Amino acid sequence: MNQLDTTSKPQTTESVTDSITQTQQRVQIQSNGDFEPKPQRVKKKRSSLKAVLLRRLMAKAGNLPVRVVLPGGEEILPRDQKPVGTIRIHDSRMALAIAFDPIFQFGEAYSDGRVEIEGDMTECLTVVYRIMNRHETPPSIGKRLWKRLRNRNGNSLKASQYNIHHHYDIGNDFYQLWLDKQMLYTCAYFPQSNMTLEQAQIAKMDHVCRKLRLRPGMRVADAGCGWGALAIHMAKHFDVSVDAYNISSQQVNWARQRAKQEGLQGKVEFHKADWRQISGSFDRFVSVGMLEHVGVINYQQLGETIRGCLHPEGIGLIHTIGRNWPAPLSPWIERRIFPGAHPPSLSEVMQIFETEDFSVLDVENLRLHYAETLKHWLSRYEQNVKTVREQFGERFVRMWRLYLTGSVAAFASGCLQLFQIQFAPGESNCIPRSREYLYDPSNEWRLNPQESFESGISPSETNGQDREFV
Repeated sequence: MNQLDTTSKPQTTESVTDSITQTQQRVQIQSNGDFEPKPQRVKKKRSSLKAVLLRRLMAKAGNLPVRVVLPGGEEILPRDQKPVGTIRIHDSRMALAIAFDPIFQFGEAYSDGRVEIEGDMTECLTVVYRIMNRHETPPSIGKRLWKRLRNRNGNSLKASQYNIHHHYDIGNDFYQLWLDKQMLYTCAYFPQSNMTLEQAQIAKMDHVCRKLRLRPGMRVADAGCGWGALAIHMAKHFDVSVDAYNISSQQVNWARQRAKQEGLQGKVEFHKADWRQISGSFDRFVSVGMLEHVGVINYQQLGETIRGCLHPEGIGLIHTIGRNWPAPLSPWIERRIFPGAHPPSLSEVMQIFETEDFSVLDVENLRLHYAETLKHWLSRYEQNVKTVREQFGERFVRMWRLYLTGSVAAFASGCLQLFQIQFAPGESNCIPRSREYLYDPSNEWRLNPQESFESGISPSETNGQDREFV
């Protein structure tokens, strides 16, 4: 210590005074605000892996306008727009699953209650579907071919029986809760916006019958007849004979009972049989809501079946859900709701007609009518959800809520279409001159108790004469 003390330089009075003065000046400068201290760097909180992946997914899908809340409260917000709803994910593992397989895993997560949609669910899904559809690109020819090869047995006769049983044999009591009184499970027709569901379904059947240009005494083949409402309607109001085909046991039994109650046993026959088993000769062929279950790989065989049973001067009509371009159905819908289903594009439907030289006479798109139909079904479903829960459990309730709500959104957003395609054998000249017969009230053919039909002849009785263009 003594050595250190002797070697250190002693401070003079002047140096101590200068040091104090400099300190006072620094304090004065800081107090006057002329001195800015160096700001401290704030560390930005890093996003979790699941947030990063979901954010990328939303951006790739078109910057979806939804707020996503992850377990723990982490949020993903849309860029430069107000969210239309909130998706709240309760399970971290499910968040990652959705990031890697969004369509299927989201359906599973919602069904299990691990995902909630806050806000107007229908509006939210409609906006999301519209944006996703805008940014979706049609699958390549290679991908479409691979799917067809992979599913080549998915709509065989045996597979079709399983597929139909999975969906349509859930139980008539279930469908009675939310369908109309006649149990039509296909798109209704709302020419007036204030129609009830029951009125719109009758209007749809009349619309189909006018397109078929039915006359008393005709024979009609109805492929995929559901609970038999259209077959009974044609026989009762248009005085035709109908052979109806369906492979759902519960639907066929229901239809036979109703035909018996209506006293139409001799006019309508319900066959528990597949469309491949249609036999006989018919003046008209109609299929409403069946083509979605046939499978594209079987379209040529369906065309052969129609050609084999339809009179050379007959008329046919196919009513089907469809798409604007070939694309597979949602994997969640296909696995949980409609196994083996495929909504075709018009280019795919043409495989039915081209190989058998059928002429397409008219195509009508009733997409928004199906959105309206589904709104009625969804409303009735929610009114009876307590009964559904008691019969099937909470997961089933949520699964069908997502299916019905998502279907409203799919049609409202333009992701799905509803085609009615009128056709005839290529050599037939028994075709209408115009579309006036569809909408002119004076040309109404529906048979009411106090009305009769204008005289008509079955095509099978014309001996090849042209009745329409004379």
